[in-house]
Amino acid sequence: MGNPFMKKNIVITGITKGIGRAIALKFKNENFHLIGCSSNILNIQNFLKEFPEADTQQVNLANKNEVQNWGNYILEKYSTIEILVNNAGKFIPGQIHNEEDGVFEHLLHVNLHSAYHLTRVLLPLFMKQKSGTIFNICSTASIKPYLNGGSYCISKFALLGLTKLLRHEMKNFGVRIVGILPGATLTDSWAGVDLPANRFLQPQDLANLVFSIYQLPPNTLVEEIIIRPLLGDIE
Repeated sequence: MGNPFMKKNIVITGITKGIGRAIALKFKNENFHLIGCSSNILNIQNFLKEFPEADTQQVNLANKNEVQNWGNYILEKYSTIEILVNNAGKFIPGQIHNEEDGVFEHLLHVNLHSAYHLTRVLLPLFMKQKSGTIFNICSTASIKPYLNGGSYCISKFALLGLTKLLRHEMKNFGVRIVGILPGATLTDSWAGVDLPANRFLQPQDLANLVFSIYQLPPNTLVEEIIIRPLLGDIE
């Protein structure tokens, strides 16, 4: 086994499933050291069977203190970070007038606040090294309201706003901030839906896209990119 500290480091939230897992596999195959988190210990255990060298921690991303503590752990252990992927997210269907009380706050914590707090902790390292790429996994829901999207749409609109502002702040530090806006992607959020596979993106499609963007020259920036299934959005 190679020494992971000789590899470039990628940090991925929600690393054990779906898009996060696909990104982890892609970058592991490109000789990156994986640093990631999940809220589910069973998912972590299963992930580590496949990626035993990964540094994977249990973190409740709805909890500010846990997010900040994990970020500080990363800073203490690693001297450089090549990539941060704020990937973790949660979808609960509903509308503003009929969502259960607390859904709004919970989705903001998981989908928005976690990216804000983790990025804030890690930014000084990116600024010091004057390099790196931060990917925020937004959604087509960041630009288009869906009838049953409710607070999920609100949180993803806000995440895109955070992405735009952070990009403006970081451009003079050599840090690239990229917003990925995928349409329907075949992850657990769509479990049980009776639709053919070609109505969805595959997680590995997004992993390949992230890697392709990362490979661009450091002075070249994809600001935001929308990727949808060929047949369009699922409403």
